Amino acid sequence: MSDTIQKNLEKLGVTLPEAAAPAANYVPFVRTGNQLFISGQLPMQDGKIAKTGKIGADLGTEDGVEAARLCAINLLAQAKAATGDLSKVVRLVKIVGFVNSTGDFGDQPKVINGASDFMVAAMGEAGRHARSAVSAGSLPFNAAVEIEAIFEIAE
Repeated sequence: MSDTIQKNLEKLGVTLPEAAAPAANYVPFVRTGNQLFISGQLPMQDGKIAKTGKIGADLGTEDGVEAARLCAINLLAQAKAATGDLSKVVRLVKIVGFVNSTGDFGDQPKVINGASDFMVAAMGEAGRHARSAVSAGSLPFNAAVEIEAIFEIAE
């Protein structure tokens, strides 16, 4: 994929943070063959969770969209840590997005679009992906959103 992702990130004004360390007994990513599985990422910014609370009560939909975008940035940071170079990322295969939301909130897909739209902006057509967007009664550290991903990577 050459250095398209890095160039697009620069155009978007995004600098990837250091990949976050696991918060419990798991690894941040697993590579098997040409697939890279990234553990769920939270909306971390400057070393702390930027968006906490329940969408539909404490936060609005646009807060959730921004939280999902931050999760996507952190997914790419993990992909870079796993591969050493974003040019080895061939495509985004799938994301699964969890939205910490009230029982009557129904715009989980709109919230997770924050990640989907960012991935397409950063990766172009290779950022188009399958996905799930689901409600969660709560998330670790009261994060507003958590997203995991599967990437195809060059062997």
